[in-house]
Amino acid sequence: MKVMLTTKILDANERIAEENKKMFKEAGVYVVNLMSSPGAGKTSLLEKTIEAIKDKVRVGVIEGDITGTNDAERIDRFGIPVVQINTEGACHLDANMIANAAKELPLKDLDLLFIENVGNLVCPAEFKVGEDVKVMILSLTEGDDKPLKYPLMFQESSVLIINKIDLKDYLDVSIDKIKKDAQFLNPKIKIFEVSCKTGQGIDEWTNWLLTSIS
Repeated sequence: MKVMLTTKILDANERIAEENKKMFKEAGVYVVNLMSSPGAGKTSLLEKTIEAIKDKVRVGVIEGDITGTNDAERIDRFGIPVVQINTEGACHLDANMIANAAKELPLKDLDLLFIENVGNLVCPAEFKVGEDVKVMILSLTEGDDKPLKYPLMFQESSVLIINKIDLKDYLDVSIDKIKKDAQFLNPKIKIFEVSCKTGQGIDEWTNWLLTSIS
């Protein structure tokens, strides 16, 4: 019975996600579903990314958190449209949540929409929300065992951003192992090494993003 219930939930979500995707496409909006574990640097990456591209494309953000508005407040300072979703316990955003949040956004005035998912390396990978691309962030401080421990996240993501590489000399972590294991799980995955603290690698990531939008 639990398996049947899960299947029904995922099937319903899939249908709404397809409706979202059609809505975004008709509005001309490219949608990025940004995922990671808590503290990996999703909001920090968003801040750096928005700083780099806000004069080139029109950006909006949907912020997902279990509770609170701290991340949305950080993004709001850029003067771009931002909507906060509080799941009140749910470990991921689903397509229905995004459909409702999108009603609060001027979609036709946007080129790019970031969806910052709830911090989790499991559930967000299972639920499509109507995105064009799934992007995951892995902080170097999380260790190099995460691809093989959480394979679905790496298999479902088109892009892996390895963050906090400014700490690599202080950690017993192999970037090469992370990349090798991620590419074993997903040979097509695009990998960027960045530091949101120093700005290293941000240009490579944003250049790829702008090319994807155009």
